Amino acid sequence: MPFSIPLALERALATLLPALDIVAQRVDDASVPAWCEERGWAAYLLGLSEQDLQHCEAEGLAVVATSLRNVPDGLIELASRVRELCALPALTLLPASVEPDFRGVARRKQQQLAALLAAIPPLVARAKRIVDVGAGSGHFTRLSARHFRRDTLGLERDPARVTRAYAREQDDDGQRFAARYSVVDAVRDGIDLRDDDLAIGLHACGELGDALVGAVATQGADLVLVSCCLQKIGAPCRLPLSDAARGLSLRKETLGLSNLSSQASGVETTIERTMQARQARYALRHLLNARGLHVEPGAEMHGINRRQAHTGLASIAGRALMLRGLPPPSAAELSETQQRAACDFAKIRRLSLPRDMLARVIELAVVLDRAALLVERGYAVRVATLFERAVTPRNIALFASRDPARLAGVQSTDS
Repeated sequence: MPFSIPLALERALATLLPALDIVAQRVDDASVPAWCEERGWAAYLLGLSEQDLQHCEAEGLAVVATSLRNVPDGLIELASRVRELCALPALTLLPASVEPDFRGVARRKQQQLAALLAAIPPLVARAKRIVDVGAGSGHFTRLSARHFRRDTLGLERDPARVTRAYAREQDDDGQRFAARYSVVDAVRDGIDLRDDDLAIGLHACGELGDALVGAVATQGADLVLVSCCLQKIGAPCRLPLSDAARGLSLRKETLGLSNLSSQASGVETTIERTMQARQARYALRHLLNARGLHVEPGAEMHGINRRQAHTGLASIAGRALMLRGLPPPSAAELSETQQRAACDFAKIRRLSLPRDMLARVIELAVVLDRAALLVERGYAVRVATLFERAVTPRNIALFASRDPARLAGVQSTDS
């Protein structure tokens, strides 16, 4: 059955709206959150074995719920809804006829760029110009100009990045289709598109993605958008763009949950090391609070690179205390803090599972809201995953055109 935007959005709202209390209340300590107590899930979650816990964290509770025993009815029903909703079609990509020039591009970024270049030829064929919104260092702008022999414009708000992008262009003397760049704050100043443009947003963060969808809807351009970092908005909450998603108001903190993903090996490290780092950060916050400082979750690492948490509590505690003008921790203080943190964090991990399970639903709800706005404006729209999750978990792509024939060549597993 073909993937239906209206039906998928309806199902996303039916799943997410009754669970807004879950996503709104983080599990920051070992106390049972109100939403968990009210649903009667606490005893089950806290009783999970270490093996089952690790399985849930690596694969996602929605995926493994059917293999666990004695799961509460309400929890297994929510897991089933999430699992079905997140089973998105995947894009079928044809190999590129010409190998792109990826010099100076990190390996994972190369894979993303290659997939995008392979996905968009049906839309490029009828576009007179490609507009790369949020162009960053200009890699896609440069590659698409060369690869498709089209006029290409990269819009980027950071002047330093635009300068670096032009420096790369100067290394390509003699190229007929040179990419152009412009310093533009697309959220503040708007996006000027033509109806024969193909607008691209590869990991357009937060409100930039909304601004791009709004510009396309009013100006008639075609669109390819891969969202990212939905919490990067100026307002306290994100309001829906479409009539169909009316009532879906998501706070900035809630949108931040969409960055979580369940997989045994993340893009930077393993799930085991990630959990060790999170436990170290929790322990650090507890240590600072014990020293008389009230530290909000996340603020414990202020002034310290978050990756340093992988080195353990002893390493980051000394630095955090020094930055706050306090004496270093004693060996006894570190030992006591680590023991308490290990006990508390084991509970936090278990109690967080239902909330973490909804991370992908939040991301998908925003994507479908954007898609629904375009459908309401007369667009043909397709939503599918563009990358493997190992390349990046932020892999949901939205394709849109006023001419349905232009999407005919964008093939996915639902076709």
